[in-house]
Parts: sequence; C-alpha cells; structure tokens
Amino acid sequence: MDDGEILTWTEAERLSFADLLAGLDEKDWSARTLCPEWTVREMAGHLAQTTRNRLKDTLVGIVKAKGNWDRMNVDQAVAYAARFTPAELVAQIREDAGSARRSPGAKPVDALADVLIHGQDVARPLGIDRPMPEKPVIAALEHLLVSPFWGAKKRCKDLKLIATDAGWSGGAGTEEVRGPLADLLLSVSGRSAGLATLTGPGTARLGG
Repeated sequence: MDDGEILTWTEAERLSFADLLAGLDEKDWSARTLCPEWTVREMAGHLAQTTRNRLKDTLVGIVKAKGNWDRMNVDQAVAYAARFTPAELVAQIREDAGSARRSPGAKPVDALADVLIHGQDVARPLGIDRPMPEKPVIAALEHLLVSPFWGAKKRCKDLKLIATDAGWSGGAGTEEVRGPLADLLLSVSGRSAGLATLTGPGTARLGG
C-alpha cells in the first residue's frame, strides 16, 4: 500500500460521498449527523473545505479557536457551509476528489479515514446503508490505531480488534472486541453508533 493507492481510494470515496449527498432530499441537509455539532450540510462543508484550506486559513482558525483543533474544525465547517448551496458543496467535493491537499501534519491515509468515517456519519442517521470497501477500511483502521491525532491509541489500549466479516485483526492488547469492519472503524473513531454489533470482553472499554 503506497500513497498513490491511498489517494485513488480517497478519490473514489469522495466521489461516492458526493453521489450520496446529491441523492438526498432537501430536508435531509438539515439533519444531524453522528457528529452532533454538524448537520449534513455542515459535514459537506467540512469535506469540501479540507482540500481548499490554505495554511493561512488553518493558522487563523487555530488562533480563533484558542488552540483547540476540534473547535476550529467545527467552526470552520459551519462557516464554510453557510457560504454555499448544497449543490455547490457537492460540486466542490467532486471537483477536488483527486486532490492530495490535506491539513498540516496529516498523512494521505488521514484523508481516506476522514471521508470513510464521515460517509457513515451522514448515512446512518438517515437510515441509508453505505457499504465500505474492505481494503481502504483496513488501512484506515490500522492507521487510527497508531495515530496520535484520532484518540484511538488511548481508546483501544489493551484491546485486540477482530473483524467478523474479513480476515483482519489489529491492536496489541488481550481483551477482544469482535465485529464488522465498518462498526470497528466507527467505534475506534469514537462513534457510539458502531458499538451495537460488537461483542467481546473489551467492548465495554471501547465504548467507555
């Protein structure tokens, strides 16, 4: 797996995400996502903005957010989404689907994980089944387990994750958590919506 392959996967997922958004009803754009701070429209703003932000935008944003990266992401997405119509946001995501631009310090696989997870953030509250391709999800999971930015290292300490729908396992712990790849990815990234299908003695710790 190299950066070129990851970028190809990311492009495909962004285009798929744009298709998902394009098929929504007008009322769906104001629905809350699995990220409670964002509506669907604001989530679309976040995905559109990630490939368009300049370093200056990030620096100004982090100062306004008093050093809180998560707060900056939330505020910038809300402001960005308000500037454009849903159709314009969809068009931007499609136009930049193959872009390699990303946040300072982020790796290509961070962008892949971002669009995979946020696709579920939108789809699940709306009752939309959104399958995810196995190899990209595994790449995202393996990255989250070692990345200092997603909180997964702390969340998954002492856990061993085992996929029930693929030949994959990860994590250096002994307490097992078993479940579908998609729900493992959501749970590892802090989404409680992924916990319902998980089993094993480590599940309660992951959801804690």
